Amino acid sequence: MSERKRIQSALISVFNKDGLEPIVKALYQEGITLYSTGGTQAFIESFDIPVVRVEDLTSYPSILGGRVKTLHPKVFGGILNRRSQAEDQTQIAEYEIPEIDLVIVDLYPFEDTVASGADHAAIIEKIDIGGISLIRAAAKNYADVTILPSKDQYEPFLNIIAENGCSTSMEERKQFAADAFNVSSHYDTHIFNYFTGGNHGDFKQSIQIRSELRYGENPHQKGVFHGDLSALLDKLHGKELSYNNLLDVDAAVQLMAEFKNDDPTFAILKHNNACGLATRSTIAEAYKDALAGDPVSAFGGILISNRPIDRDTATQINELFCEVVIAPEYADEALELLKSKKNRILLIQKETEMPSRQFRTILNGVLEQDKDAIMETSEALKSVTNVAPTEDEISDLLFANKLVKHTKSNTIVLAKNKQLLASGTGQTSRVDALRQAIHKATSFDFSLEGAVMASDAFFPFPDCVEIAREAGIHAVIQPGGSIKDELSINYCNENEMAMVFTGNRHFKH
Repeated sequence: MSERKRIQSALISVFNKDGLEPIVKALYQEGITLYSTGGTQAFIESFDIPVVRVEDLTSYPSILGGRVKTLHPKVFGGILNRRSQAEDQTQIAEYEIPEIDLVIVDLYPFEDTVASGADHAAIIEKIDIGGISLIRAAAKNYADVTILPSKDQYEPFLNIIAENGCSTSMEERKQFAADAFNVSSHYDTHIFNYFTGGNHGDFKQSIQIRSELRYGENPHQKGVFHGDLSALLDKLHGKELSYNNLLDVDAAVQLMAEFKNDDPTFAILKHNNACGLATRSTIAEAYKDALAGDPVSAFGGILISNRPIDRDTATQINELFCEVVIAPEYADEALELLKSKKNRILLIQKETEMPSRQFRTILNGVLEQDKDAIMETSEALKSVTNVAPTEDEISDLLFANKLVKHTKSNTIVLAKNKQLLASGTGQTSRVDALRQAIHKATSFDFSLEGAVMASDAFFPFPDCVEIAREAGIHAVIQPGGSIKDELSINYCNENEMAMVFTGNRHFKH
């Protein structure tokens, strides 16, 4: 640890005064000269602690409605002067600039103002100028100056001076400087994204909340989640979420969003794909039929419901080993029962606005795209065959189409009576995906007579509809758009099958 540098003076300029009182009192007890202005000055003086007004230091008042307060050579010279350079020391003596050893800042709440729905003028006024300049100046001169760029640094600083007196080491100042540039870059990123609406060509994202994970996708990989999980999920019980848990939870949440306003619906997922899904009159019935879709894959899966989980449903769930259960609410007796397995993770999903953009690292860069927010309704379907689907078939087609959107490509989904019978997932051939789905459905004794088929992309050849018809399927939903669409349409017409086009492909890679 390097030699410690004693703090003699401090400039304090904060928007949010929470947590500031202990620091101000500690500095006062150490005999530190305090400089401040405006509301911060009044806050400090409320404790009968003397403050040197910045206006008295600069001989300029706060002007332009408070836009200009600390922007002055006597302030920034005091921060930026290099104590080890004789020329700097000569100049600050000549211009009577006092050295400032500690700078404490809390910026205007730009992010919160945007999130509040405030008008443009109010948002612009919350772009901090003086504060961000103070942060950068003090961080640049960390060799001599300590910077506390937000209230998050108050507690670490208090711990340091409680143990060492009012002094900091070079290592401590460098860490505070790193925190400072994190704060300033995050702040500027959100201003940039506000002005561009997030649609600028440059990739700029900043998230300051992070959670260390046990490991990444595999035990030999490190993993971190960047984001505020608590805004979306309340964890009621169980072990910490792993990297793979989070991927599965994301897939479950995205899928169930399609069924948010539907009748009671339950889904079971494994490796980001649904292995069971059903919509019924009660959530207990929905769980039972979702599990029936693939009771083998359900082992160790992720369970999610669009309705509160009651005791009846919890009793059934408790017979299954599962990693995670997600619901908007749990009955007290259901929660008590589900907590009987100590490692089972129980989550409550809250109403939260989800991101509209998606990012993925590839090669030596990042891919960015709009989220696939389209979901077709019955009005959007285009019947392209002589036989039109019945109302019940349309209901099942829309059900299957929601599923196919959230299943890894190439995929085929087979459904009947709003129950997932089987899906072929992640296949290199759409025919293979269909054959996989048929084999899986029949292995669990499902009859495909009267079932429907959904595809995430068009059929370039009629082979899939031929195989589907042989299995007992009479209605098909697909995007359409192949130059050979007529081949599949003609086969359907010849065999009295109904087929509808959505006009939208739903690849998922």
